[in-house]
Amino acid sequence: MDRPTPFTRAPSPPRLSAVLRQFPRGFLLSATMLGGMMCAQVSGTAHADTPPDGPRRSRPIHAPKSQPQAPVSFSGTVSNTDPMTFQADHVAYDSRNGIATWTGNVQLWQNDQIMRADKVVYDRNTGIASARGNVAMVEPDGTVLFTEYAELSNGMRDGIMTRLYVRMQDNARMAANGMRRTGAKVNDLTRVVYTACEICARHPERAPFWQLRAYDATHDMQHKRLEFRDAFVDFFGVPVFYLPAFSMTDPSVRRQSGFLTPGFTPHDRYLGTYVTIPYYWVIDRQSDVTLQGLFSTRTGPELTANYRRYFSNARLNLTGGIAYDTHRDTDYVNTFGQEVDSSNNHGIQGYIFANGQISINKTWRAGANIRWASSPNFMRDYRVSGYGQDTLNSNVYLEGFGTGSYSRLDAEGYQGMNQGVIHNQDLPWVLPRYTYSYFGQPDSLGGRFSLDTTDFYVYRENGTSDQRGQLSLNWDRPFHNSLGQIWNLTLHVESAIHRATELNQQPNYARTTRAQVEGQVLPTVGLKMNWPFLRSFNHNTGTQILEPIVQFLAAPNTGNSTSRNIPNEDSLSYEFTDSTLFSLNRYAGTDRLDGGLRANVGLHNNWTWNGHQIDVLIGESFQEHIDHNRIPYSGLNHHLSDVVMGTHIIPNQFFDFDGKMRLDPYGGKVDFADALGSAGFSHFRVTGGYLFEPVTPYYYYAQRPYAQAAPNVYYKPVSELTVGAASNWDNWHIAAYLRRSLSRKESVAVGGDAGYQNDCFGLDVMYLKQYTTIGGQQSNSTVMFSLTFKTIGTFGING
Repeated sequence: MDRPTPFTRAPSPPRLSAVLRQFPRGFLLSATMLGGMMCAQVSGTAHADTPPDGPRRSRPIHAPKSQPQAPVSFSGTVSNTDPMTFQADHVAYDSRNGIATWTGNVQLWQNDQIMRADKVVYDRNTGIASARGNVAMVEPDGTVLFTEYAELSNGMRDGIMTRLYVRMQDNARMAANGMRRTGAKVNDLTRVVYTACEICARHPERAPFWQLRAYDATHDMQHKRLEFRDAFVDFFGVPVFYLPAFSMTDPSVRRQSGFLTPGFTPHDRYLGTYVTIPYYWVIDRQSDVTLQGLFSTRTGPELTANYRRYFSNARLNLTGGIAYDTHRDTDYVNTFGQEVDSSNNHGIQGYIFANGQISINKTWRAGANIRWASSPNFMRDYRVSGYGQDTLNSNVYLEGFGTGSYSRLDAEGYQGMNQGVIHNQDLPWVLPRYTYSYFGQPDSLGGRFSLDTTDFYVYRENGTSDQRGQLSLNWDRPFHNSLGQIWNLTLHVESAIHRATELNQQPNYARTTRAQVEGQVLPTVGLKMNWPFLRSFNHNTGTQILEPIVQFLAAPNTGNSTSRNIPNEDSLSYEFTDSTLFSLNRYAGTDRLDGGLRANVGLHNNWTWNGHQIDVLIGESFQEHIDHNRIPYSGLNHHLSDVVMGTHIIPNQFFDFDGKMRLDPYGGKVDFADALGSAGFSHFRVTGGYLFEPVTPYYYYAQRPYAQAAPNVYYKPVSELTVGAASNWDNWHIAAYLRRSLSRKESVAVGGDAGYQNDCFGLDVMYLKQYTTIGGQQSNSTVMFSLTFKTIGTFGING
């Protein structure tokens, strides 16, 4: 077999830009190749050697009225009644031999169909049309064909072309020694070369990065498929592997039914060796389905499906799977010393993830997000996305948007995924929740009024059930004086009423077992002053702002909300940092409120020059009343709070740093620290991060009766270090990272990534090992390897 020559530019074709400049701009967007041209009515009895009608004259081609002739159809893709218009330097018709000849920059178009050639000859007797010299033909999808000679017959549905060069979508290119066209549907090519890589402009004779060389190929234009036979895949012109047959979708196609790239994994802890075979089905222009079968050596098969549908005012996405899981797990003891039953995690298992949204009108829309699985271990065994999270969240909602206002009504449910930490019966149902926010325009006094409410009914099978009505009213009035001080006066009222049952259970653990109706109203007056001082330096290329900040807040003392039997749903977590220093309420929600008298002071300093920046804020809070709701090490357990600091530093292109810290002024100890920085240059960078807390706040409210202290896991310090390095040079990249718990003296995760990527090819290898224990078992290592060929697809192996 004669081997195809390495892919280079086709011999003697004009440059694409030069060819397209010869066409009228309006025709280029919807052009097609000559074989797709249709129903040109070419006939008549002009005399031989008829002089041209003048330079560059355009006119429709039609039969003279004196001698009507049957139309000659160039193609049957459009109406035969539409005339074909031509433009040429010279036009001649030999009536004796029935031959029409156009020469000199010939351009033919009918509707949106275009062809350009130096010379076109049509023999009416044989029905053969031939085009010679710099022939360029354009298809509606943007594909452009170049050839020196094209000969078409049978209404131009059949024909041949020699020394063909094709410019396709996504920069794909194809060249062939010859092509035969049959029925305007199939093109058979010989000695074919295909690539999606750029050709070197300085050395066009060099082979591209990769190319597919085949003895012959078939381009099915009706079904948009390219089939290669007896093919080699070359890298830099060197054959790497052989393919007896290979089929792919035409690059111009964005959606087409067919099998997608299968997956193969040689080893997995729960699946063993397994393969995935996906199939993509285009139902219509608005919907499609992706089906995938998974077959493994250690457990039963799985079938998944993803259905997508788009409407004029809505969208729908459904994903589900069903499998026969033969893996049986043993019971284990969780973090709190409780035995977790792992039964019912095998046999027929499945999951469904569904989300959709509909726009009712310009103001209102509704939607839903449903996520459910038969068991967490099933998700682990079959690598279902979402395993490792604590919960699967589902909700339905109705929301509206107005000028300065927002309204939402929703219902939420949760399914526990980590039985070692939380059980399903402990999780709430929110049925329903209503949220409304309004932010008004400036009033006659120069202030702005805002209103917020979040009302809900929370039901727990095991735990506190709570019905709440809540309302926040706020009025801000900013003003400034001649000293440059910026003031803001705030009047705020926070109110709520609760009806709760089973308060003695989680997450409140109160002393009472009766249903309780409790409420709270907290008015607050606040006055905040910012006094910025500005100076320029470095010949006015930089600025420095020194800004003292003082805030006074006056409100009734809230005392201990827990002793007043007010349930806590939205203020379980707490973190006092520079970002919450000047907040009216430093809790995340409104079930716990900051009351009493307090003053917050801070000093903000900012330097900015030539795109670089150093920003520092340091501050502290002085509080007359101590809120006994605080968790230990919150930083607000004394009249004088912890000192909080926050920094953002980018002094140059080689270094950046972000950090937060909270320092206890009584013991001189750090209660919280979070830092992240990187250093390096354009081709190499090192990153590092550190997180410290003397306790693990996640566990404070877990499994704790009212009279007992927090569980031992709460008092386990968090001290984690993350380090990493990354380098990229031209098209190469490599990175690695390590995350380690210093307090527990064990690694949390380690991983790395390396690869190569250019305009048409990608190679990536990734390794990840996680040491976290989920569901009583420690996760294993994962290795992923992928090859990506532009316009063809991605081939990968993981395990």
